[in-house]
Amino acid sequence: MHRRTLITLSLVALLLIITITAARSRQQSPLSLLSGSIAKITEGRSDLGADRLAAAKASAAPEFAAGTWINSDPLTLAGLQGRVVVVEFWTFACYNCRNTLPYVKRWEERYRDHGLTVVGVHSPELEEERAIENVRRETASLGIHYPVVTDNDYATWKAYKVEAWPTIFVLDKQGRIRWSHVGEGDYEETEGVIRKLLAEENKAAPKDG
Repeated sequence: MHRRTLITLSLVALLLIITITAARSRQQSPLSLLSGSIAKITEGRSDLGADRLAAAKASAAPEFAAGTWINSDPLTLAGLQGRVVVVEFWTFACYNCRNTLPYVKRWEERYRDHGLTVVGVHSPELEEERAIENVRRETASLGIHYPVVTDNDYATWKAYKVEAWPTIFVLDKQGRIRWSHVGEGDYEETEGVIRKLLAEENKAAPKDG
């Protein structure tokens, strides 16, 4: 076997051992921690690349799939036209999601009266996270007052091509994905994007041709 391949496999094995050990000490799922570790490695990655803020290159965000809504009546991106929308994929037992939560709550509190709507898409990892009563209890316990929609069949997760918890998307007033971030960190940069999009004029997206 090639020496470089052996080194790579050794590093992967070491990461798995560390992850399982840490998960046991925190009474947390190894998969959740491993997802967070991978997210940190790829932190700041965006499917839109360096031009992810360019409106001309932005694609329309997928609509929310059917689910149970907490803290609000069912919302649609069509109904949110004219507002900047932060979509965060999270699950309540995720350690990295809990670290990110204070920043998401702060953005919602700071900018909701200026045109921002935050939607938490709860895509479960563990079986206990599928129960709606558990999601309702944890949402209240964590002090989340913005809308949360359950995504137990991962329909919205798959539509947005999400790979790890947490993943954040920022949509402009026309419902286009202008920013995405995987994992913890880049909070100031993400808030800067929110401020920039709130300041943009609410113009209809240009039609092709």
